[in-house]
Amino acid sequence: MKQSTWLRPMLIRAACIMALTSCVSLWINAADAAPVYAGWFRHSEKITGAWTFEEIVGDPNQVLIKSTAATTEQPKQVMVLYPKRSSAYDIAISKILDVFASKNMAIEFRVINFENNDGLGAAVLDLVEQENFDLIFSMGSQSTAWLHQYYRNGATPVVTVCSKDPVALGHIDSYDKGSGTNFAFTSLNMPTEVQLAYLMDFLPGLKNLGILVARNNISAVRTQAKPMQEAMEAKGVNVLYLAVQDPANARQELGRQIDDALIEMRKIDPALDHSMFWITGSTSVFREIATINRHAGPAPVLSAVPEVVQAGDDSAVMSIGISFESNGYLAAVYGYDVIMGKARPGNLKVGIVSPPDIAINFRRARAIGVEVPFSFFESANYVYDYEGNPVRLRGRDLTRNAGS
Repeated sequence: MKQSTWLRPMLIRAACIMALTSCVSLWINAADAAPVYAGWFRHSEKITGAWTFEEIVGDPNQVLIKSTAATTEQPKQVMVLYPKRSSAYDIAISKILDVFASKNMAIEFRVINFENNDGLGAAVLDLVEQENFDLIFSMGSQSTAWLHQYYRNGATPVVTVCSKDPVALGHIDSYDKGSGTNFAFTSLNMPTEVQLAYLMDFLPGLKNLGILVARNNISAVRTQAKPMQEAMEAKGVNVLYLAVQDPANARQELGRQIDDALIEMRKIDPALDHSMFWITGSTSVFREIATINRHAGPAPVLSAVPEVVQAGDDSAVMSIGISFESNGYLAAVYGYDVIMGKARPGNLKVGIVSPPDIAINFRRARAIGVEVPFSFFESANYVYDYEGNPVRLRGRDLTRNAGS
């Protein structure tokens, strides 16, 4: 086999620490015990009937997923590269599996957590090429950045999932044309100017915006926090940049920073009638929504992540963005078309879900005395009522058949 140009000598040496192929045939049934991969890989229980999930003896960083569809065809092979554990990935992979289950095709997914390690990543790419995988799903911005650096123009197509704006990150020049390589990009981001317009419509006359982000989440900083800061400041809005330094200490940092931000906000907006906080796609930040709400007081909390709006009180008032599920669906469609030869990855434009997903929690809105414009309610895919209960999910009205 001809050696690929992406494999640098450093990666060859590092790859020796991992022999992914040595135990491919050693599978165990983990039905009666928590699988060894449970610490980083999870999925929706709704899809279990269509798939089997198998672990590899002695390797907690891999899981093999096989379709239960009855077919005699040789299964397509898909590699899914994770950089770490994330609840966002749980949602996205569940949607991807749901889409492929509907295709009733012979297919296997190998999911590997390479832990952002160059050596482990190089070994994954060796496995991909040695076993002639049909597709790689790049899960998360970190996996995408790594693959783009070391596997651009590689032999196997790559479709990105749960990855932020590839144009802002420098992976591709334009939204309107394909990469011209083996990469097909999807994006978790709305264009900044579109997001800004929604925020300004929600709270006309906005004076203060607190942007919440994790400093180490480079993709969120570069594609969400900084562009929004610049756009808002250009509109004359006072922007307070609240960056978590240590994700392990996010709760304490957020409480302190929000308290300090409110002092500054009140200097130009004493009643906080024209102030809000906006949460970026930083997991260590948005998982602390209860802390954020407790300290934000009467200032509404919005997010770019629809999943931050949930049932009950631990929720943002509203989110406008692209959900992990919607992005996973689009990535699955791209991946299916590539696998079936319907599309070349390099010809596919950046996949951006439009219109965006809007989620509203009226219980949170009432708790802080803020009104949600009716136009947002009309467009919302996810709505929780004044009791915090879901009444619209994925655009489906849950009240229509209630009591029938």
